[in-house]
Amino acid sequence: MPYTDKTLQCMECAQDFTFTALEQEFFAGKGYTNDPKRCPACRDQRRARNGGIGSGNGGSAGGRTMYTAVCAQCGQPAQVPFQPRGDRPVYCSSCFAKSRAST
Repeated sequence: MPYTDKTLQCMECAQDFTFTALEQEFFAGKGYTNDPKRCPACRDQRRARNGGIGSGNGGSAGGRTMYTAVCAQCGQPAQVPFQPRGDRPVYCSSCFAKSRAST
């Protein structure tokens, strides 16, 4: 199905913006069925306000809470993105990488 450029109006700033044929093809490939509601500038501002959530970057750690734990292998302090429960070992990033490489 050939796509053609569309002119849309941003719901935040009310400015017109172009939803290009290439962008439409990309959206369709991702399974999106709705046209974007915000212009690229407002989308970027929204992503920045939300700490990168929904930015398509795989989950930025910008707003993520980190917890301090003691590495079960080397005994050094480690920052982890989950609350350690105490029933399983927690590893620092270097010990975790070593254990992953050996398996």
